[in-house]
Amino acid sequence: MNVIDTIYARRAIKHYDAEHRLTAEEEKQLLEATIQSPTSFNIQHWRFVILREPALREKIRKEYGYDQAQITDASLLILLVADTQAWNKSPERYWQNAPQEVADMLVGMIKPFYQGRELLQRDEAQRSMGIAMQTLMLAAHGMGYSSCPMIGYDFDGVAELIQLPEGFVMGPLIAIGKGTKDAWPKPGQLTLDELVYENGF
Repeated sequence: MNVIDTIYARRAIKHYDAEHRLTAEEEKQLLEATIQSPTSFNIQHWRFVILREPALREKIRKEYGYDQAQITDASLLILLVADTQAWNKSPERYWQNAPQEVADMLVGMIKPFYQGRELLQRDEAQRSMGIAMQTLMLAAHGMGYSSCPMIGYDFDGVAELIQLPEGFVMGPLIAIGKGTKDAWPKPGQLTLDELVYENGF
C-alpha cells in the first residue's frame, strides 16, 4: 500500500484481539519508523511510555480511561509524552552526525530561540508529539495493524501513575493491534473550499 492509500485507509479502531501481541521485532520496527518524525531543531522531544503490564492497563482503563476496551485489549498501548526542556539537555547530540559548521550554527541557535519562552517550549513539544502520533499510526497501518489515538483519559491521574518527570507534558494514548471490528463509515470531511485560503483570510 502506498502512502496516499494508507492515509485514506487509516481509521481509529476501537475493538482488538486481546490475545494478539506484536513480536519484539515488529515493535522495534514500529518505533524506529516513528522516530523518523521531524522535530524543530531535531530536538526529538517525544518519549514513548510502553504500558505493558496488564494490571497497570486494567487500572488505567477502569480508573482513568472511562472503561475504553482498547486500553486493555490492544496488543500495544503507548503513551506519548514530551520533554519541554529537551532543547537544554546536551543539544549537541541532536546534530552529532552533521558537518561541524552546520552543527555549530544550529546548536548555537537553540538556546536563544527557546530560553525564557515557556509557551513556545510547550507548544513545540505538543507539535512534535502530534507529528510522531500520526507517523506511528501510519506505520502501524502499513504493517497491517490498526490503531486508535485517545485523549479521553484522566491526564493528571495517569501522569501520577507513571511518575511523569518535571518538565514533561502529557500527550495521547495510542492503542495498536489486530482490529476485530471495522470503524463506521467516515462521518464527513469538510470541503477544501471551507479549509483552504490564498495568501491570507
